[in-house]
Amino acid sequence: MSDTVTTASQYAVFIPNTDEGAQLLKPRSQTKARELMREIGSVLRMSEAEAAQLGDLPEDPEEDQSMIINMGPQHPSTHGVLRLMLEMRGEEVLRCKPIIGYLHTGMEKTAESLTYMQGGTNVTRMDYLSPLNNELVFSMATEALLGITDEIPERAVWIRMLMSELNRMSSHLLFMATNGMDLGAVSMMIYGWREREEVLRFFQEVTGLRMNHNYIRPGGVAADLPPGWRDGVMRLLDLIPPRLDEYDILMTGQPIWRERLQGVGVITPNEALALGATGPIVRSTGVPWDLRRDLPYMKYDELDFDVIVGSYGDAFDRYAIRLAEIRESMKIVHQILDRMPEGDTRIQDKKVTPPPRARIDESMEALIHHFKIFTEGFKVPEGEVYVGIESPRGEVGCYIASDGSPTPYRMHMRDASFTNIQCLPHMMRGGLVADAVAVISSVDPVLGGVDR
Repeated sequence: MSDTVTTASQYAVFIPNTDEGAQLLKPRSQTKARELMREIGSVLRMSEAEAAQLGDLPEDPEEDQSMIINMGPQHPSTHGVLRLMLEMRGEEVLRCKPIIGYLHTGMEKTAESLTYMQGGTNVTRMDYLSPLNNELVFSMATEALLGITDEIPERAVWIRMLMSELNRMSSHLLFMATNGMDLGAVSMMIYGWREREEVLRFFQEVTGLRMNHNYIRPGGVAADLPPGWRDGVMRLLDLIPPRLDEYDILMTGQPIWRERLQGVGVITPNEALALGATGPIVRSTGVPWDLRRDLPYMKYDELDFDVIVGSYGDAFDRYAIRLAEIRESMKIVHQILDRMPEGDTRIQDKKVTPPPRARIDESMEALIHHFKIFTEGFKVPEGEVYVGIESPRGEVGCYIASDGSPTPYRMHMRDASFTNIQCLPHMMRGGLVADAVAVISSVDPVLGGVDR
C-alpha cells in the first residue's frame, strides 16, 4: 500500500512539472467546441458551420476507441526538439498538435543587448541551415534604417546573391539527405551529406567557417572573395548535376519512394495561404509565390530563373520542388559568375565600416576608429522597418524598431519554419502514423528558427 501511495504522489508531482498548459492536446471530453474549431478550422478563416463540421466528423470515435500519445520531443525524425501530441485510432491520426519551445534561446531578446555590428553573430544561429540568409535579411533591415540601401557596392550585392544561392543549395541537399533517411533510404543520407559538405567547404574558404559565418554584414560583406573562388564555384557546378541525376534514379523514379510520398500530407492552396505557409510548401499547392520574383530584392529581377510549383500539395511535390530548386539555384549562380563586377565589397562610410586591417598597424586614428566601432557600434536613426527575403524554407523576415541607439530597441524575426509547422495538423489529419515522419520531413522545419 505504501508503495502505491508513494508512486501516486510522485506521479502527482511529476505531471504539473511536465504540463505545457494550453499547448497540450486535450481529450475530446475536455475540449470545448470552440477550441476544437480553433484547432481545426477557424485558423483557415472558415465559417463556424464549416469548422464545426470538421470538428465533429461522423467517423470521429468515442474516447474509448482512441488514445492520445506523444511523438517526441526528440531530435531524430522530428528535425529538432519538436513534440507532437497525436490522437490515434489504431494507426490513424485523428488530431495532431505541435508543441514547441524545448529549444528556446531568446535570440530576439538577446539582440536588444547587441550592437548592429554584433547582431550578425546572433541571427546567423537561428535557422542554422541557412545562416547566410539570416545574416542577409538582418543586414538589409539595418541598411534600410540607415538609409544606405542604394549605396551598397555592386560587388557586395552580387557576392551576397552568390552566397545566398549556394546556401539554398546546401540546405536543400541536406533536405535530400534527411528526407531519405526519414523514409528508410539510408544511403541517401550519405550522398546528400557528401554533396552538402562540398558546398560547406567552399563557405569555409570564403568566410573561415562552415556554418554561422557572420559574413554578410550591414554595409556589405566581411571580406572579398579569396583568390581562386571562381574555380571553387565552377567545381561545385560541375560536381552536383550528375549527383542530382543519381538522386532521380535512386528516389524520384522508385515505386516504393512514390508510394511513401504521393498523396501523403496533402494541403490545399487555400489552407496553405490561410496558414501563412511560404516556400516549397505553398508552391507545392500550385501557388507560384517566390519573393525573389514577386517582390524582387538585390538584383534578382535581372536574372532568369523559374519558380517551381507542384500540383497536388503532397509530400512528393515538396520533395520534387526542392530537388528542382537546386538546379534553378545553379542556373542563377552561373549568371552571377558571368556578371560579377569588380570594386569595393563594403560601403566606404567610416561611421558604418571599420578601417582595413592593414591601416590599424599604420594609423592611430584607424586604431581608435576600429576600437570604437567594435566596442560601441554605430548609431541607427529612429524608426522601424520590415524586410523579407526568400530563404530555402520560405519567407524569412526581420523587423527592427530603433530608438536611435547602437542597439535595436526591439527585433523580431519571421521564421519560415515557425509558420510552416502549423500546417502539420492539417497535413496529418486522417493519415497513418507511419506517414507522420514523412510529413514532418516534407515540411523541412529547423527548430533553431522556430524556438529562436
